[in-house]
Amino acid sequence: MSKKILIVDDDQEIRSYLTDLFTDNGYEVVTAADGSVADEVVVKEMPDLITLDLEMPEEWGPRFYRKLTQNPELKRIPVIVISGLSANKYAIPKAVASLSKPFDPDQLMRIVKDTIG
Repeated sequence: MSKKILIVDDDQEIRSYLTDLFTDNGYEVVTAADGSVADEVVVKEMPDLITLDLEMPEEWGPRFYRKLTQNPELKRIPVIVISGLSANKYAIPKAVASLSKPFDPDQLMRIVKDTIG
């Protein structure tokens, strides 16, 4: 059974890139273009890991994350922040890691593998 990763990012190119990267490494992938969509997807799909962009048009990453952590079934899902914002490590202090765009795919895959196997 492959592990499932939810990619939350409003940038279609980033979603496609991450989808290819994760599926090439044997992970199942679901995506959401913003936090409000992600709210529904995370409950339906119960991913093993979430990559989260911070700046999105509909609902910002930190707001989605706050809702996530208030749900006992979802709050243990590890989150990797991938954002263009340089101050991203302050937005989500409990994130497994915070990477700035452009990020190093090898570094990201190491973090993913260390986190969920």
